[in-house]
Amino acid sequence: MPLPTNIKAVVISKTGDFDVIEKATLPFPKVNPGDIVVKAEYFGVNFIDTYYRKGLYPIKEFPAVLGTEASGIIVALPTDANVLNDPDYKKRNYTIGSKVLVYGLGAHATYLSVPWTKAHAVPDSIDTNVAAAGGVQALTALTFFTEAYNVKQGDVILIHTVAGGLGLLMTQLAKHRGAIVIGTTSTKEKAEFAKANGADHVILYPVEDTVERVLEITKGEGVHAVFDGVGKDTFDNNLKLLRRKGTLVSVGNASGAVPPKSPYVLGSGNFTLLRPTMSNYMMTPEEAYHYSTGVFDLISKGIFKINIFKEYPFTAEAVQQAQKDLTSGKTTGKLLIKVSDE
Repeated sequence: MPLPTNIKAVVISKTGDFDVIEKATLPFPKVNPGDIVVKAEYFGVNFIDTYYRKGLYPIKEFPAVLGTEASGIIVALPTDANVLNDPDYKKRNYTIGSKVLVYGLGAHATYLSVPWTKAHAVPDSIDTNVAAAGGVQALTALTFFTEAYNVKQGDVILIHTVAGGLGLLMTQLAKHRGAIVIGTTSTKEKAEFAKANGADHVILYPVEDTVERVLEITKGEGVHAVFDGVGKDTFDNNLKLLRRKGTLVSVGNASGAVPPKSPYVLGSGNFTLLRPTMSNYMMTPEEAYHYSTGVFDLISKGIFKINIFKEYPFTAEAVQQAQKDLTSGKTTGKLLIKVSDE
């Protein structure tokens, strides 16, 4: 099919509040010989989008296309003979019309030209809305639970914001591995939703003392690991509820960035602190293939149950609202932008 000369995209011309988000017409992206061109069908909405929009994460130049996650269909394949003959490329079985998940800054555009290593093949049995809803968060759960802290049978772990999209997937994977899950959330309704997805204990942090409840549940021992997407508001207390040699995995900064800390704070319990990124666990073609096929296998088997909270239309106002809803703390599961034919 002939490719258009222009695309539509979610852009910002400066960092700031929700109103800096715009929908713009841009030239079709440059297609390199090793690229796959994808026609987007769904965008995933993630907290990292808000970090870039606010300036918490740096953007090199403006206007900048927002978003880090999209799913769609392949409309053009690489032309580089070396790529086409690469064994890692061949085993992905890319074809025109096949479904892929794409991850990387600038993903919220109607057409994407990305290196073939950044496109993850989606099985025929999984729809593109499910791929976008589960893809990056499921990849984060799997990579973090394998490499940041290898969650295993008998572990007791704490997941902050347990009823969000990532928290639910982490809970499902932890229960599949035989761990005990303690979660935190803001409302009774969210607590029930988290329990329905496998959480063993859920703490209502607005009315309960998280440290006291964790120590009560664990009989004073604390948890083996904390997975924290909150950041500034929870960091100090996390160290009070870890057991000796426990691991704190910083997943995000929903409440703001953690102020500078001395490494000596970790010595009180010989704690391990990590602030990993999913992409750094998937840098090589082998790693990307290993984890992406692992995630879609878990989805196909029903171990990862994808919860789509809401779909929004592809307008500037709707994308603004999606980010508002995500940061309000009132959502459960994943938020998506549905890309209509443009």
